[in-house]
Amino acid sequence: MSPPGPVLLMVDDRASSFARHAARTLPDHLVLLRFDEARADLSAEHLHRTAHLPAFWVRAGVPLEQEAARYRQWAAGLPVAPSRFCNPSEPRQVVAQRFAALAGLPHLTAQQVSWVRDKAVMKRRFRELGLRTAEFAQVRTAGEIERFAAEHGWPLVLKPVDSFACVDTHRLDGPESLAAVDLTARDWMVEQFLGGVEWEVCAIILQGEVLDAWPSAMPCRPLDIVEGAMNANISVGTDEAPPVDLRALLQRIVTGMGIDHGYAHMEFFLIDGEPYAGEIGLRLAGCEIPANHGHAYGFDVFGATLDVYRGRRPDLSYRQRQCAGDLLLPLPESGTVRRITPVEELLRAPGVVDAVLKVGVGDAVSARRASHNASGYVHVVGASIEEVERRMRAVLGAFVIELAPAPALEGDR
Repeated sequence: MSPPGPVLLMVDDRASSFARHAARTLPDHLVLLRFDEARADLSAEHLHRTAHLPAFWVRAGVPLEQEAARYRQWAAGLPVAPSRFCNPSEPRQVVAQRFAALAGLPHLTAQQVSWVRDKAVMKRRFRELGLRTAEFAQVRTAGEIERFAAEHGWPLVLKPVDSFACVDTHRLDGPESLAAVDLTARDWMVEQFLGGVEWEVCAIILQGEVLDAWPSAMPCRPLDIVEGAMNANISVGTDEAPPVDLRALLQRIVTGMGIDHGYAHMEFFLIDGEPYAGEIGLRLAGCEIPANHGHAYGFDVFGATLDVYRGRRPDLSYRQRQCAGDLLLPLPESGTVRRITPVEELLRAPGVVDAVLKVGVGDAVSARRASHNASGYVHVVGASIEEVERRMRAVLGAFVIELAPAPALEGDR
């Protein structure tokens, strides 16, 4: 039986562990919000798994005000209309929060969306709140980038202000690196390349209070991951966590941005013992990072997240403390899968507690330059960061994926 409480309207624009958990545990208290423009991202399997849930589709090309009015009329016909809202999607943050506002549901204001979505606005807000950040500037031309470099030095990081998962994010080692970037395509910013150690931290928030914060180590930086480095995150439930009061750090941001509730994911750099704020998102972390926290602390992280979005205080009784990480299995190129290590073999590796393959033999796949590009993932546990990373590298060394070239299209012949 579903837990009692309010009905939640949740954006559903991709299959995820969180979406599957919500569909399974809240069958009578969950309504899905889908967008026609994202229909191709929802697999037939995911649509089948969620077919028992009411779903409202926002039509492409129709004014959002009109769609919200149509939604309100549609929701009035449900046994109980949603009174709470959850958007786990970073790229749909702007339209989703605006839709929630038009539908009369709890939502982020336009200013809050700007703070958590536009990276230049975000970093200015960090500084207003007294946090250290890398030096940065919004840029439109190669000349502006070179002038920034003259003041702050190479290398630099160039990124769209609304990017995520390192999509279209580049490390620039000198002026020659600019030749590969189309500066007319998006709104760009450039920032100083920081040394030190890059960390992540996730938190859940209720009534403006950061209830807890869970740090993650990254064996490789995201910019190195998109160039082929090991793609992994390790939730650190042990005393190896960074020597920073992470709840206080996040509470300063949550208070300064007026955030009432939700799941926050943040990256920061630790340099000579001092944290430098990187970026923050008010939505679930990508890859399988939330599930890592569940394995590391021994609690229902997805259930706790659903609770705060439904306005309920979650149970944060932890049953254990260990390190647990997600290793994304590589998808090195595009083509047709000819051979791939089976799940059963992955599960036999030391420390592996879960394994999922997103592709199988005969599937056509397309590799992307993004930090979530993967053919599947495994969850690996251990007593320390070092043990988890060592076990991950052993899995990676034994994993095999072979691809046949993608069939040529008629126009390519």
